Amino acid sequence: MRRMWPEEFKAILDNAEEVMLEIPATAREDGSYGDATHRKALKVRVTQEDYERIWPLADARYRLDGKLAGKAVTLIVNNPHYHNWHPADGGIEDRQSDSGRHYQTKYVVVHFLLDDVREAAAA
Repeated sequence: MRRMWPEEFKAILDNAEEVMLEIPATAREDGSYGDATHRKALKVRVTQEDYERIWPLADARYRLDGKLAGKAVTLIVNNPHYHNWHPADGGIEDRQSDSGRHYQTKYVVVHFLLDDVREAAAA
């Protein structure tokens, strides 16, 4: 099934930073080690509110369009292989509304695995 990234959340990926995740080699049952893995990803700092809205989309692959057409993303939330890239505290910013009232905005740093999408060509 081809799922597209929801239109309402496209702005979340606008300022994404492309990064490379380096997953260290792990020990196998026989004592040997596999190879370290490198995966492309998008790193995004989102508000806590936006994170709570996209959380239900976690661990599913979504195709992208626009400037990231031909790519697909998967939000990392609790996959043990990507523990270092689980959502993390992104800090708090103090702000002031137009009326002069002070408030705080909480942020979360999240990572999306980034994959190329291969389309089957018609023969």
